[in-house]
Amino acid sequence: MRQYRWKLAIGFLLFIGTLSGWGFSAYGNEQNQIPETKPGPGKVFLYTAKKYGVPILKASIKIENGSSEQGKPLCHISASVDSLHFGFLFRMNNRFLSTVQAETCSPVRYVKEIDQEGLLIEKKHYFQTVTFDYLSKKIVVEKGEKKERQEIPLSSDTYDPLSMFAKYYLKEEIHPGQDIQMSIFDGVKLRQMVFYSKKGKVKSKIYGEVEAVCLESNTSFSSFEDKEGKIRIWYTADGGKTPILIELELPRGHIEFELESIEKR
Repeated sequence: MRQYRWKLAIGFLLFIGTLSGWGFSAYGNEQNQIPETKPGPGKVFLYTAKKYGVPILKASIKIENGSSEQGKPLCHISASVDSLHFGFLFRMNNRFLSTVQAETCSPVRYVKEIDQEGLLIEKKHYFQTVTFDYLSKKIVVEKGEKKERQEIPLSSDTYDPLSMFAKYYLKEEIHPGQDIQMSIFDGVKLRQMVFYSKKGKVKSKIYGEVEAVCLESNTSFSSFEDKEGKIRIWYTADGGKTPILIELELPRGHIEFELESIEKR
């Protein structure tokens, strides 16, 4: 029972991490690292996740201007999820990077570096690159040192988890009562998802109680044998659309990533 409670507490990342393949096979001690993005104006959202009132993870999402490819300006959305103070029980140091077209937030590349191990979780260390090839209408997945290759059909409404996050922060207006259909590919599974929007009040550590708009969807969790739960992303309704809270309603239990601070870097 104790081990199951710990599994419940750590069987997730951010919403991007929850979608990003806990059921994926492990690779050896690969030396790949997520490439550094070029310096540019950026905003960083810093979160803390708690279970039973105890902080267990810290996470960040950074959105910044990037370079250009084929004359098209790009943005970079990077994320990290790190464990807190658990030593040999579990250690997590996971990194994600999405490169998107600045005008549309359509994904160009999605890179994951998973590095985690411990007494209570399976050891995983792998590097994966996902390329969205719109000319050939396919997603190309390369993983591991051997560059094992997989191809998946690509539709125009397909996003990776981080580009989806950026799309509704940077571009799209969110109105209560909307039903938003999209495909999300996390490097493991192509998921057909419907996000429902609603309005409500949220208590925020840095803003107090505020009006907010929520995007909510059912999704399966690979950590729980693909059983369904819910994900909710709350944005402030003041026009700034600050992502103040991310909730995961797991098959058993509830996790919240609360916004702690915003930095400009």
